[in-house]
Amino acid sequence: MSIGKSNSPEDEQPSTDIRSEEQPVERPAEGPSIGTVLKTARIAAGLTVDEVSSTTRVRIPIVHAIEADDFTRCGGDVYARGHIRTLARAVHLDPVPLVEAYDAAHGGRPAPTPAAPMFDAERIRPERQRPNWTAAMVAAIVAVIGFVGFTAFGGGGDHGKRPVAEGSASPQAAPKQSAQPPQAPKPAKPEPSDSAIAAAPKDLVTVVLTANDGDSWVSAKDHSGRLLFDGTLAVGESKTFTDKESIDLVLGDAGVVKLFVNGKEIKDDFQPGQVERLTYTKDDPRQGPAQAG
Repeated sequence: MSIGKSNSPEDEQPSTDIRSEEQPVERPAEGPSIGTVLKTARIAAGLTVDEVSSTTRVRIPIVHAIEADDFTRCGGDVYARGHIRTLARAVHLDPVPLVEAYDAAHGGRPAPTPAAPMFDAERIRPERQRPNWTAAMVAAIVAVIGFVGFTAFGGGGDHGKRPVAEGSASPQAAPKQSAQPPQAPKPAKPEPSDSAIAAAPKDLVTVVLTANDGDSWVSAKDHSGRLLFDGTLAVGESKTFTDKESIDLVLGDAGVVKLFVNGKEIKDDFQPGQVERLTYTKDDPRQGPAQAG
């Protein structure tokens, strides 16, 4: 009986312990590994490796490797932790204990690098480079005011003294004297010939203006008040206006304009710089002075 007892499994237990101490231990004795936990939970959830891969976008070979506790195919600790979290959620497990177990087995998670100095530098840099729009707007306003002041008062000369036609809709008071060096005078356009003037229709009022001695601002309207012309008549330039009843004129400098009405020259004694408002009909020129508007 004593011999049979010596051959019992209990008597042979010490020799088994000795063999186990000689072999390397791959997993801790206190619980299953990370891969075993994930695989067991996947099977319990009724999922295949293909279904887990399709849901999590983790490739099938990597899922097999993680369930076999081979994390070398993950590409590093950061990716391994991410895959563990993703697979754990897919099989309805809490990923925190599994990630902590991974960190404990692989030397822990590295401490994060402080980022406050970089944020301070990024926060200070844009403030120094921000453009000062207020100063730019003030400079632009000052430049505009200076330009307007120079245009209004810098030219000086006789153009500031020239009279302006009253009631005129034109924003130009009178032609400005050029501040540029004197140039050769422009060749004057030929005056309307007598034949052309005589050919004016008899059933219309025809007015021909020619700027002989200088520029003059001119406004012309027909009998209904419609504006026919409103602008500057340059030296040597001519304008012809016709209407079935009357032509109303405003001459900013009547002394430099030669005037023909219905084929005849109006030789009123207009002075340089004189503003005239005139009205002519089919019956003009009449005997006596020109009809004023």
